[in-house]
Amino acid sequence: MDTATLIAVLGVAFFFTYTNGFHDSANAIATSVSTRALTPRVALAMAAVMNLAGAFLGSGVAKTVSSGIIETPTGQQGMAILFAALFGAIAWNLLTWYFGLPSSSSHALFGGMVGAALAGGTQVIWSGVLDKIVIPMFVSPVVGLLFGFLVMLAILWIFRKANPHKAKRNFRVAQTASAAAMALAHGLQDAQKTMGIVVMALTISGHQSTNDIPIWVKISCATALSLGTYAGGWRIMRTLGRKIIELDPPQGFAAEATASTIMYITSFVFKAPISTTHVITSAIMGVGATKRIRAVRWGVAKNIVLGWFITMPAAAIVAAVIYWIIDLVFG
Repeated sequence: MDTATLIAVLGVAFFFTYTNGFHDSANAIATSVSTRALTPRVALAMAAVMNLAGAFLGSGVAKTVSSGIIETPTGQQGMAILFAALFGAIAWNLLTWYFGLPSSSSHALFGGMVGAALAGGTQVIWSGVLDKIVIPMFVSPVVGLLFGFLVMLAILWIFRKANPHKAKRNFRVAQTASAAAMALAHGLQDAQKTMGIVVMALTISGHQSTNDIPIWVKISCATALSLGTYAGGWRIMRTLGRKIIELDPPQGFAAEATASTIMYITSFVFKAPISTTHVITSAIMGVGATKRIRAVRWGVAKNIVLGWFITMPAAAIVAAVIYWIIDLVFG
Protein backbone atom coordinates (compact mmCIF):
# COMPACT_ATOMS: atom_id res chain seq x y z
CA MET A 1 0.00 0.00 0.00
CA ASP A 2 1.35 3.43 -0.98
CA THR A 3 2.17 5.36 2.21
CA ALA A 4 1.42 8.66 0.47
CA THR A 5 -2.14 7.44 -0.23
CA LEU A 6 -2.68 6.59 3.43
CA ILE A 7 -1.33 9.99 4.52
CA ALA A 8 -3.63 11.74 2.01
CA VAL A 9 -6.70 9.90 3.32
CA LEU A 10 -5.79 10.58 6.95
CA GLY A 11 -5.19 14.25 6.15
CA VAL A 12 -8.61 14.56 4.52
CA ALA A 13 -10.19 12.72 7.48
CA PHE A 14 -8.69 15.15 9.98
CA PHE A 15 -9.72 18.10 7.82
CA PHE A 16 -13.28 16.73 7.76
CA THR A 17 -13.18 16.61 11.56
CA TYR A 18 -11.97 20.21 11.63
CA THR A 19 -14.86 21.32 9.39
CA ASN A 20 -17.18 19.28 11.59
CA GLY A 21 -15.93 21.29 14.56
CA PHE A 22 -16.56 24.77 13.17
CA HIS A 23 -19.74 23.61 11.42
CA ASP A 24 -21.27 22.03 14.52
CA SER A 25 -19.80 24.21 17.28
CA ALA A 26 -23.06 26.15 17.13
CA ASN A 27 -24.88 23.01 18.30
CA ALA A 28 -23.29 23.24 21.71
CA ILE A 29 -23.20 26.97 22.36
CA ALA A 30 -25.70 28.87 20.19
CA THR A 31 -28.39 28.89 22.86
CA SER A 32 -25.96 30.00 25.61
CA VAL A 33 -24.62 32.82 23.46
CA SER A 34 -28.05 33.97 22.29
CA THR A 35 -29.33 34.19 25.89
CA ARG A 36 -26.09 35.96 26.93
CA ALA A 37 -25.32 33.25 29.47
CA LEU A 38 -21.83 33.10 27.93
CA THR A 39 -19.83 35.39 25.68
CA PRO A 40 -19.09 33.92 22.24
CA ARG A 41 -15.35 33.51 22.79
CA VAL A 42 -15.72 31.98 26.27
CA ALA A 43 -18.43 29.66 24.95
CA LEU A 44 -16.23 28.52 22.07
CA ALA A 45 -13.25 27.91 24.35
CA MET A 46 -15.38 25.85 26.74
CA ALA A 47 -16.91 23.90 23.85
CA ALA A 48 -13.45 23.17 22.44
CA VAL A 49 -12.20 21.78 25.77
CA MET A 50 -15.33 19.69 26.34
CA ASN A 51 -15.24 18.36 22.76
CA LEU A 52 -11.68 17.25 23.41
CA ALA A 53 -12.71 15.47 26.61
CA GLY A 54 -15.81 13.89 25.08
CA ALA A 55 -13.79 12.20 22.36
CA PHE A 56 -12.22 9.90 24.94
CA LEU A 57 -15.44 8.73 26.62
CA GLY A 58 -16.30 5.74 24.41
CA SER A 59 -15.78 3.84 21.17
CA GLY A 60 -19.17 2.29 20.34
CA VAL A 61 -20.07 4.88 17.69
CA ALA A 62 -16.64 4.57 16.04
CA LYS A 63 -17.04 0.79 15.72
CA THR A 64 -20.48 1.24 14.16
CA VAL A 65 -19.01 3.60 11.56
CA SER A 66 -15.98 1.41 10.80
CA SER A 67 -17.86 -1.88 10.40
CA GLY A 68 -21.63 -1.32 10.33
CA ILE A 69 -22.31 0.86 7.28
CA ILE A 70 -20.23 -0.49 4.38
CA GLU A 71 -18.12 -3.59 3.97
CA THR A 72 -14.48 -2.65 4.50
CA PRO A 73 -13.09 -2.14 0.98
CA THR A 74 -9.61 -3.31 0.03
CA GLY A 75 -6.48 -2.00 -1.66
CA GLN A 76 -6.10 1.26 -3.54
CA GLN A 77 -9.77 1.09 -4.52
CA GLY A 78 -10.70 1.06 -0.84
CA MET A 79 -8.58 4.13 -0.14
CA ALA A 80 -10.17 5.91 -3.10
CA ILE A 81 -13.62 5.13 -1.67
CA LEU A 82 -12.70 6.59 1.73
CA PHE A 83 -11.13 9.67 0.12
CA ALA A 84 -14.21 10.28 -2.03
CA ALA A 85 -16.57 9.74 0.94
CA LEU A 86 -14.69 12.31 3.04
CA PHE A 87 -14.47 14.77 0.16
CA GLY A 88 -18.24 14.58 -0.40
CA ALA A 89 -18.88 15.24 3.30
CA ILE A 90 -16.44 18.17 3.40
CA ALA A 91 -18.02 19.74 0.30
CA TRP A 92 -21.49 19.58 1.87
CA ASN A 93 -20.20 20.94 5.21
CA LEU A 94 -18.62 23.95 3.52
CA LEU A 95 -21.67 24.64 1.36
CA THR A 96 -24.15 24.53 4.25
CA TRP A 97 -21.79 26.54 6.48
CA TYR A 98 -21.59 29.25 3.81
CA PHE A 99 -25.37 29.57 3.71
CA GLY A 100 -25.72 29.31 7.50
CA LEU A 101 -27.80 26.13 7.30
CA PRO A 102 -27.39 23.80 10.32
CA SER A 103 -27.23 20.51 8.44
CA SER A 104 -25.70 17.32 9.78
CA SER A 105 -21.98 16.67 9.33
CA SER A 106 -22.66 13.12 10.45
CA HIS A 107 -25.18 12.40 7.70
CA ALA A 108 -22.96 14.12 5.17
CA LEU A 109 -20.27 11.60 6.09
CA PHE A 110 -22.66 8.65 5.95
CA GLY A 111 -24.04 9.82 2.61
CA GLY A 112 -20.50 10.15 1.30
CA MET A 113 -19.65 6.62 2.45
CA VAL A 114 -22.71 5.11 0.78
CA GLY A 115 -22.26 7.08 -2.46
CA ALA A 116 -18.55 6.25 -2.77
CA ALA A 117 -19.16 2.59 -1.90
CA LEU A 118 -21.85 2.24 -4.57
CA ALA A 119 -19.66 3.97 -7.16
CA GLY A 120 -16.73 1.73 -6.24
CA GLY A 121 -18.68 -1.53 -6.22
CA THR A 122 -18.32 -2.10 -2.48
CA GLN A 123 -21.25 -3.65 -0.63
CA VAL A 124 -23.38 -1.31 1.49
CA ILE A 125 -24.73 -2.89 4.69
CA TRP A 126 -28.27 -1.65 4.16
CA SER A 127 -29.56 -3.15 7.41
CA GLY A 128 -26.94 -1.17 9.31
CA VAL A 129 -27.76 1.99 7.36
CA LEU A 130 -31.45 1.53 8.19
CA ASP A 131 -31.03 0.58 11.87
CA LYS A 132 -28.18 2.89 12.84
CA ILE A 133 -28.69 5.89 10.56
CA VAL A 134 -32.09 6.21 8.85
CA ILE A 135 -34.32 5.24 11.78
CA PRO A 136 -32.40 7.41 14.31
CA MET A 137 -32.44 10.25 11.76
CA PHE A 138 -36.25 10.30 11.93
CA VAL A 139 -36.72 9.25 15.56
CA SER A 140 -34.18 11.52 17.29
CA PRO A 141 -35.68 14.84 16.08
CA VAL A 142 -39.18 13.69 17.08
CA VAL A 143 -37.88 12.71 20.53
CA GLY A 144 -36.00 16.01 20.78
CA LEU A 145 -39.10 18.00 19.85
CA LEU A 146 -41.37 16.11 22.26
CA PHE A 147 -39.00 16.04 25.24
CA GLY A 148 -37.93 19.64 24.71
CA PHE A 149 -41.60 20.60 24.93
CA LEU A 150 -42.16 18.46 28.06
CA VAL A 151 -38.99 19.58 29.85
CA MET A 152 -39.88 23.23 29.26
CA LEU A 153 -43.42 22.64 30.52
CA ALA A 154 -41.97 21.06 33.67
CA ILE A 155 -39.68 24.05 34.22
CA LEU A 156 -42.55 26.49 33.74
CA TRP A 157 -44.65 24.59 36.29
CA ILE A 158 -41.87 24.14 38.88
CA PHE A 159 -40.84 27.81 38.74
CA ARG A 160 -44.33 29.25 38.23
CA LYS A 161 -44.14 31.19 41.52
CA ALA A 162 -40.50 32.23 41.26
CA ASN A 163 -39.33 35.77 40.67
CA PRO A 164 -38.88 35.94 36.85
CA HIS A 165 -35.71 38.06 36.94
CA LYS A 166 -34.05 35.93 39.61
CA ALA A 167 -35.05 32.72 37.83
CA LYS A 168 -33.57 33.91 34.54
CA ARG A 169 -30.34 34.90 36.30
CA ASN A 170 -30.05 31.45 37.88
CA PHE A 171 -30.78 29.71 34.59
CA ARG A 172 -27.98 31.69 32.94
CA VAL A 173 -25.63 30.04 35.45
CA ALA A 174 -27.25 26.65 34.85
CA GLN A 175 -26.73 27.11 31.11
CA THR A 176 -22.98 26.99 31.63
CA ALA A 177 -23.39 23.40 32.83
CA SER A 178 -25.92 22.42 30.14
CA ALA A 179 -23.76 23.91 27.36
CA ALA A 180 -20.74 22.02 28.72
CA ALA A 181 -22.78 18.79 28.74
CA MET A 182 -23.83 19.46 25.16
CA ALA A 183 -20.24 20.06 24.04
CA LEU A 184 -19.08 16.90 25.83
CA ALA A 185 -21.80 14.89 24.07
CA HIS A 186 -20.81 16.43 20.73
CA GLY A 187 -17.22 15.28 21.25
CA LEU A 188 -18.44 11.83 22.25
CA GLN A 189 -20.49 11.51 19.06
CA ASP A 190 -18.65 13.37 16.33
CA ALA A 191 -14.98 12.67 17.05
CA GLN A 192 -15.78 8.95 17.05
CA LYS A 193 -17.20 9.10 13.54
CA THR A 194 -13.86 10.16 12.10
CA MET A 195 -12.09 7.62 14.31
CA GLY A 196 -14.13 4.93 12.57
CA ILE A 197 -13.00 6.18 9.14
CA VAL A 198 -9.34 6.31 10.24
CA VAL A 199 -9.56 2.75 11.57
CA MET A 200 -10.93 1.65 8.20
CA ALA A 201 -8.02 3.35 6.44
CA LEU A 202 -5.48 1.67 8.75
CA THR A 203 -7.16 -1.70 8.19
CA ILE A 204 -7.16 -1.30 4.40
CA SER A 205 -3.49 -0.26 4.41
CA GLY A 206 -2.53 -3.27 6.52
CA HIS A 207 -1.39 -1.28 9.54
CA GLN A 208 -3.90 -3.00 11.84
CA SER A 209 -6.28 -5.95 11.72
CA THR A 210 -8.83 -5.12 14.46
CA ASN A 211 -11.41 -2.43 15.13
CA ASP A 212 -9.48 -1.16 18.15
CA ILE A 213 -8.81 2.58 18.12
CA PRO A 214 -5.13 3.49 18.70
CA ILE A 215 -4.57 6.28 21.24
CA TRP A 216 -2.91 8.52 18.63
CA VAL A 217 -6.05 8.30 16.50
CA LYS A 218 -8.20 9.40 19.45
CA ILE A 219 -5.87 12.30 20.22
CA SER A 220 -5.65 13.40 16.57
CA CYS A 221 -9.42 13.30 15.96
CA ALA A 222 -10.19 14.98 19.28
CA THR A 223 -7.65 17.74 18.63
CA ALA A 224 -8.91 18.41 15.08
CA LEU A 225 -12.51 18.60 16.32
CA SER A 226 -11.50 20.86 19.19
CA LEU A 227 -9.52 23.24 16.95
CA GLY A 228 -12.40 23.41 14.49
CA THR A 229 -14.81 24.17 17.31
CA TYR A 230 -12.66 27.03 18.55
CA ALA A 231 -12.51 28.45 15.03
CA GLY A 232 -16.26 29.01 15.43
CA GLY A 233 -19.32 28.68 13.24
CA TRP A 234 -20.85 32.13 13.46
CA ARG A 235 -23.21 31.84 10.50
CA ILE A 236 -24.90 28.69 11.81
CA MET A 237 -24.85 30.03 15.37
CA ARG A 238 -27.05 32.94 14.28
CA THR A 239 -29.55 30.54 12.68
CA LEU A 240 -29.84 28.30 15.73
CA GLY A 241 -29.66 31.04 18.35
CA ARG A 242 -31.86 33.71 16.80
CA LYS A 243 -33.69 32.78 13.61
CA ILE A 244 -35.74 29.80 14.88
CA ILE A 245 -36.92 31.56 18.04
CA GLU A 246 -35.68 34.22 20.46
CA LEU A 247 -34.60 32.11 23.42
CA ASP A 248 -34.45 33.10 27.08
CA PRO A 249 -32.18 31.32 29.64
CA PRO A 250 -34.76 28.77 30.89
CA GLN A 251 -35.56 27.80 27.29
CA GLY A 252 -31.89 27.55 26.42
CA PHE A 253 -31.24 25.32 29.43
CA ALA A 254 -34.21 23.09 28.59
CA ALA A 255 -33.09 22.66 24.96
CA GLU A 256 -29.47 21.85 25.87
CA ALA A 257 -30.40 19.49 28.71
CA THR A 258 -32.82 17.62 26.45
CA ALA A 259 -30.42 17.32 23.51
CA SER A 260 -27.38 16.26 25.55
CA THR A 261 -29.37 13.59 27.41
CA ILE A 262 -30.60 12.08 24.13
CA MET A 263 -27.05 12.04 22.76
CA TYR A 264 -25.60 10.28 25.82
CA ILE A 265 -28.30 7.60 25.67
CA THR A 266 -27.85 6.94 21.95
CA SER A 267 -24.04 6.85 22.32
CA PHE A 268 -23.75 4.55 25.33
CA VAL A 269 -26.91 2.43 25.06
CA PHE A 270 -27.56 2.10 21.32
CA LYS A 271 -24.08 2.99 19.94
CA ALA A 272 -25.95 4.85 17.19
CA PRO A 273 -24.23 7.76 15.43
CA ILE A 274 -26.96 10.40 15.57
CA SER A 275 -26.83 14.02 14.44
CA THR A 276 -26.19 16.62 17.12
CA THR A 277 -27.66 19.19 14.72
CA HIS A 278 -30.96 17.33 14.38
CA VAL A 279 -31.35 16.85 18.12
CA ILE A 280 -30.56 20.37 19.33
CA THR A 281 -32.56 22.03 16.54
CA SER A 282 -35.65 19.94 17.24
CA ALA A 283 -35.25 20.50 21.00
CA ILE A 284 -35.18 24.27 20.39
CA MET A 285 -38.38 23.96 18.34
CA GLY A 286 -40.06 21.92 21.08
CA VAL A 287 -39.03 24.36 23.79
CA GLY A 288 -40.19 27.33 21.71
CA ALA A 289 -43.57 25.76 21.06
CA THR A 290 -44.43 26.01 24.80
CA LYS A 291 -44.46 29.79 24.43
CA ARG A 292 -46.97 29.60 21.62
CA ILE A 293 -46.90 27.61 18.41
CA ARG A 294 -46.45 30.72 16.28
CA ALA A 295 -43.44 31.82 18.35
CA VAL A 296 -41.36 29.33 16.36
CA ARG A 297 -40.40 30.62 12.92
CA TRP A 298 -41.61 27.53 11.13
CA GLY A 299 -40.49 28.86 7.74
CA VAL A 300 -36.87 28.80 8.91
CA ALA A 301 -37.48 25.42 10.56
CA LYS A 302 -38.89 24.08 7.29
CA ASN A 303 -35.73 25.07 5.39
CA ILE A 304 -33.58 23.40 8.04
CA VAL A 305 -35.58 20.16 7.90
CA LEU A 306 -35.41 20.22 4.09
CA GLY A 307 -31.63 20.45 4.44
CA TRP A 308 -31.68 17.35 6.62
CA PHE A 309 -33.46 15.32 3.95
CA ILE A 310 -31.14 16.30 1.10
CA THR A 311 -27.87 16.00 3.06
CA MET A 312 -27.26 12.29 2.56
CA PRO A 313 -28.18 12.08 -1.13
CA ALA A 314 -26.30 15.31 -1.94
CA ALA A 315 -23.12 14.13 -0.21
CA ALA A 316 -23.54 10.70 -1.82
CA ILE A 317 -23.70 12.21 -5.31
CA VAL A 318 -20.60 14.37 -4.74
CA ALA A 319 -18.69 11.38 -3.32
CA ALA A 320 -19.67 9.16 -6.26
CA VAL A 321 -18.53 11.78 -8.77
CA ILE A 322 -15.22 12.23 -6.94
CA TYR A 323 -14.67 8.46 -6.93
CA TRP A 324 -15.32 8.25 -10.67
CA ILE A 325 -12.85 11.09 -11.27
CA ILE A 326 -10.20 9.35 -9.15
CA ASP A 327 -10.83 6.07 -10.94
CA LEU A 328 -10.63 7.79 -14.33
CA VAL A 329 -7.36 9.57 -13.54
CA PHE A 330 -5.55 6.93 -11.48
CA GLY A 331 -7.44 3.71 -12.28
